[in-house]
Amino acid sequence: CWWARWSLEYGKETFLRAHRMENDPGLYLGKGKRPVYLRPKMANRHGLIAGATGTGKTVSLQILAEAFSERGVPVFMADVKGDLSGIAMSGVEKPGLTKRAAEIGLDDYTLQAYPVTFWDLYGKKGHRLRTTVSELGPLLLARMLDLNDTQEGVLYVTFRLADDEGMLLLDLKDLRAMLNFVGENSKEISIEYGNISKASVGAIQRRLLVLEEQGGKQFLGEPALDIHDFIRTAEDGRGIINILAADQLMQQPRLYATFLLWLMSELFEELPEIGDPDKPRIVFFFDEAHLLFDGAPKALVEKVEQVVRLIRSKGVGIYFITQSPLDVPDKVLGQLGNRIQHALRAFTPRDQKAVKAAAETFRSNPDFSAAEAIQELGVGEALVSTLMAKGTPSVVERTLIRPPSSRLGPAKTAERKEIIANNYLGDRYDTRIDRQSAYEMLSARAEKAAEAAQRSARKEPASKARKSGGRQSVWEAMMKSVARSVGSSFGRQLVRGVLGSLLK
Repeated sequence: CWWARWSLEYGKETFLRAHRMENDPGLYLGKGKRPVYLRPKMANRHGLIAGATGTGKTVSLQILAEAFSERGVPVFMADVKGDLSGIAMSGVEKPGLTKRAAEIGLDDYTLQAYPVTFWDLYGKKGHRLRTTVSELGPLLLARMLDLNDTQEGVLYVTFRLADDEGMLLLDLKDLRAMLNFVGENSKEISIEYGNISKASVGAIQRRLLVLEEQGGKQFLGEPALDIHDFIRTAEDGRGIINILAADQLMQQPRLYATFLLWLMSELFEELPEIGDPDKPRIVFFFDEAHLLFDGAPKALVEKVEQVVRLIRSKGVGIYFITQSPLDVPDKVLGQLGNRIQHALRAFTPRDQKAVKAAAETFRSNPDFSAAEAIQELGVGEALVSTLMAKGTPSVVERTLIRPPSSRLGPAKTAERKEIIANNYLGDRYDTRIDRQSAYEMLSARAEKAAEAAQRSARKEPASKARKSGGRQSVWEAMMKSVARSVGSSFGRQLVRGVLGSLLK
């Protein structure tokens, strides 16, 4: 019967994959004078894929994702051009791909699809991917809104007051309500938390309106992503490849960079220490990496450098994809042990500097000049250096990159929709929820304060009522209620990590 035949084929494929893993020298990247591999045990030492537009970075990213998936390692990547979705579909036989496979001695080259989960902040090309304002944190939100130092300070006070009171800021209406409260009661709050500028509160509110126009209302809210839903394997043991549709998101580059940085910080904060495993727990590809560092304040870059340095021990590999190594700060670049460098063109002084910088990062090969080779590389060819068993970089090899097994180019709309419809995560993430949070809590406090103020006014003598102006304002009564609870909410306070994200 069909069930018996399927079970037999499934068992055979699972056995063959396990056998290949036992005798696996590593992730096969291609061939120069000798085969070039990336050792799974060294994959959490991070990496860099660099090169000019059209030189083959996307294919290198695709074959790495396939190879990690084959070894049971989940992957996250952002699809900034819309052509990575083809990983979910089996490749198509093409003479160029077959020729490349034969040229590099890839005798077991087969075409196959890989297990994929599609995500989209806007919910159009994948399951909804959301986070809450509280989980994003003040540091990354200030970066997203491009706030100045004074405005950033006010935002920190707003988050601190909400955290101290155990108030969750889930969506934009929660944050607006909290900012309104801070602005209306700036004098009283300043005594406890430092100076508050009403002008800064207004400026932040205006920036939030812009963020809402850019789609902030859609991706700030609940249900928020559980990062463990990225770390899954398919029934056959292959790692799930999580693909974020980022073609629309890339129209807001600061938003794109901030959101991916939040995802990276979630992995860092949520996963336990495991040292150096035999293979990564998950590999995170950060495409268009220059957007993360362009104009970023020094304090943020230092925190990113700290996260990249420490996240290795949590079994997470971070791979930056960009045009030039100069796009990545030196302290971060120094931690990227595995390098795939595609062609660079030295048309300008900056280009020449980039070529020189890229060449100098490699362990030299006496057979050729790396600086000259970088300018001569063809499409699908790269200089590759990976970490060896003791953590030292291998001699750089001029490498013909292997062809991918999955489809080159995007999946069709119908194919993508079918994969999305058959994924159980849709039930978890595609319907928005709105539970009690700061907006509702502040509204409830305001109502109680108003009722208390009215009762107090009715009991006051007429002369005292005239002297006091009749009764307290709603906000005054509410502020007193908050002030009484500040400092007595220990145990309800919310705690934040290195990049300001909420520790759960």
